[in-house]
Amino acid sequence: MKNYWVYMMTNKTNTVIYTGVTNNLNRRVWQHKNKLGSAFTKKYNVDKLIFYECFGQIYDAIAAEKRIKAGSRAKKIQLIESKNSEWQDLFEIVS
Repeated sequence: MKNYWVYMMTNKTNTVIYTGVTNNLNRRVWQHKNKLGSAFTKKYNVDKLIFYECFGQIYDAIAAEKRIKAGSRAKKIQLIESKNSEWQDLFEIVS
């Protein structure tokens, strides 16, 4: 069974929140950290994994990503802090 991940990342000062979806969270976060991710994350130095959620179906992961992206910054912060109140980099946990 394949897993799909919705994730959020931020920069050092927690001022930018990026939301994405992937089938390989470890690889994708590594890409962002090494400036091989999206142009947006490269431009804004987004390299800290602050939230992730696993899904068994790609459709569910994409739907969750769309819900998160459609929400306000306050809703994103609320979701992040419900699982990671210190905004710690979670990459060590997933790698």
